[in-house]
Amino acid sequence: MKKLLRYLKGYGKETVLAPLFKMLEATFELIVPLVVAGIVDVGIQNRDQAYIWRMCVVMVLLGVIGLVCSLTAQYFSAKAAMGFSTALRRDMFAHISTLSYRELDTLGTPTLVTRITSDINQAQTGVNLVLRLFLRSPFIVVGAVVMAFTINVRVAVIFLIAVPLISLVIYLIMKLTVPIYRKVQTSLDKISLMTRENHVGARVVRAFGRQAEENQEFGEVNDKYTKIQVAAGKISALLNPATYVIMNLGIVAILWYGSQEVYHGVITQGEVVALVNYMSQILLALLALANLIVAVTKAAASAIRLNEVFDTRPSLTDEGAVPQKERQGAPRVEFKDVTFTYAGSQEPALSHITFEAMAGETIGIIGGTGCGKSTLVNLIPRFYDVTGGEVLIDGVAAQSYPFGQIRGKVGMVPQHAVLFKGTIRDNMKWGKEDASEEEIIRALTIAQAIDFVEGKPEKLDTIISQGGSNLSGGQRQRLTIARALVGMPEILIMDDSASALDFATDAALRHAVKEQTDGMTVFIVSQRAASIKQADKILVLDDGELKGVGTHKELLETCEVYREICLSQLSEQEVNR
Repeated sequence: MKKLLRYLKGYGKETVLAPLFKMLEATFELIVPLVVAGIVDVGIQNRDQAYIWRMCVVMVLLGVIGLVCSLTAQYFSAKAAMGFSTALRRDMFAHISTLSYRELDTLGTPTLVTRITSDINQAQTGVNLVLRLFLRSPFIVVGAVVMAFTINVRVAVIFLIAVPLISLVIYLIMKLTVPIYRKVQTSLDKISLMTRENHVGARVVRAFGRQAEENQEFGEVNDKYTKIQVAAGKISALLNPATYVIMNLGIVAILWYGSQEVYHGVITQGEVVALVNYMSQILLALLALANLIVAVTKAAASAIRLNEVFDTRPSLTDEGAVPQKERQGAPRVEFKDVTFTYAGSQEPALSHITFEAMAGETIGIIGGTGCGKSTLVNLIPRFYDVTGGEVLIDGVAAQSYPFGQIRGKVGMVPQHAVLFKGTIRDNMKWGKEDASEEEIIRALTIAQAIDFVEGKPEKLDTIISQGGSNLSGGQRQRLTIARALVGMPEILIMDDSASALDFATDAALRHAVKEQTDGMTVFIVSQRAASIKQADKILVLDDGELKGVGTHKELLETCEVYREICLSQLSEQEVNR
């Protein structure tokens, strides 16, 4: 938790004033039993109604002043805690954005979502309660014991017995519940994972009629989470009965021994009432301290999880990289004996890949599922670093480019069409922030999306729902292609991004990209042989290895893998056309 306290920087005044005002409130609270003692010993005993009313007014004033102090402390502690969580959440989001695909694959999306929401909220609650209670509760306990000794030393010895016993009960219960609370956040990760999977894959779940099975599986995970919480709750439920038994025994002892002292004239009846009040205040303060310990424990467990994310350093950085000048005549993209292995994997996803792609060429990439097609194109914009070999862009190693420069050269159309909530115009400007309407229209035209966009009443200002859920699969794919084309990048990568398009639209798209993107190197990853057969160069992958490079006709003669793929999808006439 200490590492995260830097996020309280700028809230020094609040972190001082919050506990200060809480201590002021506690001070006024400690005075109240003495006022009650005065009412009993003077007002009631002498039947002095005027005195009783004056003391009642004093009590009300003490209550009002205490309330003002409490509200002030609440305000400052809430302000500091909210500022803390806001700064922490902002830095966490920014840090996650710096992580490469390798770290994101390792950590996983569900746990990151849980950490940036639930864990930060737990840390915020911990900070809030600490600022309010970490001085108040001990001050009340010590202050009440001291005040008891000022009234009567012999009766106050009861406090020295009761306070340690109550503290011991609280300690034992906390010792049992703290490890259980630490398991809660891990269980929340699993619930987040299942919720996200079912939300994203809702159509698949319903298509296969798996609602009952998914509900059952979620119920099992949720029941496990519930059992953890119930286990902690059962132990925590002992807290109040056990502590109240000790407190009531202490009060009985005070009344019994105090009555003897009253009988002998050592103390007054009002002082006995004050001692009973101090005992109650001690119990409430210790219970508040117990709640503080639980909150701090949860916050500490969450802080560990948050620090794990902050301690995860991106494996890909562009520190020290300077803008590069392209080498004239060099291939636009060149792979030299490239090998790549995913983190935690024993086998390489790509092995010894070598090829060149010149400016203006269209490169088709084909192969079976899991052969490494997407992995290969993800190495071009340096989403991953190669394990062996070298990737060159315009004759310069990809690692030498700043991220902004290399990714400015590449227009990426991902395998899964991802659109963001907003207008079509807003989504198009992801490709180029200052894109004019003419540039957007041109990109939509090339992507074969202009017809359905113009058919919308709002045209470019049509609102897209989160994830593009109000569009068809083909419309989403065409918009993502258009988004990549807005900035007219030097390299366009279409990673199986036309799978939802019909053959006519797919052919028109490829023709438009070829004719209207002068000098652009285009990589087309596809499962369809028809989509890449007209490419200038075709890469055939099988189990991470490059089995063939060449044109359609050349590969039909030299690459058995490519010929099998073509014959499985096309007729003999179409293959040889």
